[in-house]
Amino acid sequence: MRSLLLPLGLAAAFLSPVCIPIASARDALPPLSTQESTPEPSGTLTLEAALALATAQNPTLSAARIEVDSTEGGITQARVIPNPEVSVQMEDTRAATRATTAQMNLPIELGGKRSARIGAAERAREVAQAQLGTTQAELRAGVIGAFFNVLVAQERVRLAVGSVDIATRGANATARRVAAGKISPVEETKAQVELANAQIERTEAEAALIAARQSLSTLWGNPSPRFSEADGNLDALPARPGAGMLRQSLDTAPALLASARELDRRQAEINVQRSRQYPDVTLSVGAKRDNGAPERGTFPVLGVAIPLPLFDRNQGNIYSAIRQADKAADELRAARLRLDHDLQQAASQLEVSRSSAMSLRETVLPAAERAYHAASQGFEAGKFNYLEVLDAQRTLFQARIRYLGVVANSWQAATTIDRILGR
Repeated sequence: MRSLLLPLGLAAAFLSPVCIPIASARDALPPLSTQESTPEPSGTLTLEAALALATAQNPTLSAARIEVDSTEGGITQARVIPNPEVSVQMEDTRAATRATTAQMNLPIELGGKRSARIGAAERAREVAQAQLGTTQAELRAGVIGAFFNVLVAQERVRLAVGSVDIATRGANATARRVAAGKISPVEETKAQVELANAQIERTEAEAALIAARQSLSTLWGNPSPRFSEADGNLDALPARPGAGMLRQSLDTAPALLASARELDRRQAEINVQRSRQYPDVTLSVGAKRDNGAPERGTFPVLGVAIPLPLFDRNQGNIYSAIRQADKAADELRAARLRLDHDLQQAASQLEVSRSSAMSLRETVLPAAERAYHAASQGFEAGKFNYLEVLDAQRTLFQARIRYLGVVANSWQAATTIDRILGR
């Protein structure tokens, strides 16, 4: 018995991963790319610094990178071959009549199973890489949009503070004229109401600024922002090519590439399932010792096992894989239509917002400022009542707020274009 099992035991030990120094998956794969944590500045924050912070510390982007790295393990596993099997059988327990058979079973894969597995694993890696590109594009667009939202919120706070100052000066001037008996006390009440409204608008603008700063800093994992102010130029309106030129770059959009890579993966899965309809062959090599035979000795044992695919031909999994590929193809077409629509809408919105912003900046705002200054000077000289001053003040404030709104819409449309095209 010992002489029978010794050769098989040595072969099994030689093939065991305990004796063979096979590198683990962690050792075989490239190390994760570690990036040093960039400290958030406590003073002024630029757009470049915000992008660097988000790229280094955003948890969603880090998870996408890890997902790409994890697919290397799938490729490694797809390349391995099936393990051999050692078996021992004993007939009868009496030493005089006992027959012992020891053999090693070697499974042999047929039908291109291994190459199909490797192809599917490589397609899965490409899907993860495409999804990483989509995450990077979305993060960049999100940072730019959030950064300019902070700039807009800062400007609204400055406008609200200026509006309070204007309302305060108006209330003081009205009080002096009421005390001199030149106007009715009702005008002073109106001025005080306008001052209260301006103070409420300032409080709301400050709250909106706090929320915008938190939204920006959250993109690099910090719910409590440390920076004091965002540094940027709101008057520098974004510019992008026309919708026709943008649509020519749609094929390289990260979301579209991710859908295309998913279709490739689904088609590779069809090959995997089709390869499994071919049965594997198992070769057996061993030896048998029969103590009850007239001539005692050890006899070689050879065998082959071939499953008969009479009922299970993996037909259900093949059908499912084909339908999943059809689904991925429809999702690719739907993604193309959706991205094309979103791209045209963003390009149109950017064109309209840029035109409105330039019109407001060059025509409406200067006219509103001239009207307010004229009304204020006329009120001081006694030519106008305070109601006309209030109307001019509201017109100026609303024009400035509208200008900030269209500037924000311009940057939102531009970042939508960049997110779609991965720029």
